[in-house]
Amino acid sequence: MSIRLAVIGAGIMGSDHARIFAEELPGSTLQVICDASEQRARTLAERVGAVHVLTDPEAAIARHDVDAVVIASPDFTHAPLSLTSLHAGKPILCEKPLSQSSKECLQVMESEIAGGRRLVQVGFMRRFDQSYAEMKAALDDGRLGRALMMHNFHRNVETPQADFTAAMAITNSAPHEFDIARFVLDVEYAGISAFQPLRSDSRVAPVFMVLETSQGQLVNIEINNNASYGYDVRGELVGEKGATSVSALSFATVDSGLEHITRYENDWRGRYAEAYRRQNRAFLKFVQTGQFPAVSANAWDGYCAAIAAEAGVLALAEKRRVAIEMARQPAFYKRGDHN
Repeated sequence: MSIRLAVIGAGIMGSDHARIFAEELPGSTLQVICDASEQRARTLAERVGAVHVLTDPEAAIARHDVDAVVIASPDFTHAPLSLTSLHAGKPILCEKPLSQSSKECLQVMESEIAGGRRLVQVGFMRRFDQSYAEMKAALDDGRLGRALMMHNFHRNVETPQADFTAAMAITNSAPHEFDIARFVLDVEYAGISAFQPLRSDSRVAPVFMVLETSQGQLVNIEINNNASYGYDVRGELVGEKGATSVSALSFATVDSGLEHITRYENDWRGRYAEAYRRQNRAFLKFVQTGQFPAVSANAWDGYCAAIAAEAGVLALAEKRRVAIEMARQPAFYKRGDHN
């Protein structure tokens, strides 16, 4: 039986999700493409063979011929549309962030718990990336000993918009690092400090954060949205008995003219193409079976990333360490209960 999907948002991420489902994952039908721009929705629908085009996301979610919802609309719509989907009882693949407001994340969690089963899968796709999977496996099987530190950097060619700020680097770019470090280390955060160097121009300077975990480890994160040279994400996990690294992905190098050349991606889509496929495949299986994927991020994980980002913004603005004070994790989201 084919899963009938409504994709909300026909921008970069919505288009990518629609293409993955249409071209690479059997077992799904793109029933609806919905976007505020009817023309953009129609253009995408024609490209991927979607059945219907709408501009009203609530109407798209409510359709009886829609089994599940992919939310890839602007960030501020994620929590409200997740709530609409929860009220309709439909599984959701929601692009990160679930919300930039931890309070909104709590509202989504409350609605999901009231419904009695997990329906929200948050799009932290790095959990499905092979390099991070191997890093976590090296820690979990004891090869590294106890984890001590995790180093992360996340660099983009340039800021996506003229009014991009350091706070947006924390709330929009860093949530991937907040989540993957929690996932690999299996810890929560206790505090965060944030710093910025001075640039010689008017562009947003890198943000450098140091997080303290509940188990005494340190996690540092560099977010550099104006690195210029390419999209580059790497990391290293240091344990008491060894270390393991996530390297930049490069399929080939060129030796020519006394140079050894490695190309970088322009953005995240090439680097994480396989991770997105694995994530979306897991979502389809979740919709088919009702069993929440063990690797996938849930609404609690979305909340944890949001509250870390809120504390990071405050730490940067006030130039001080900020304690990360979280709500108690509901038993509903405890690891091992995936229904």
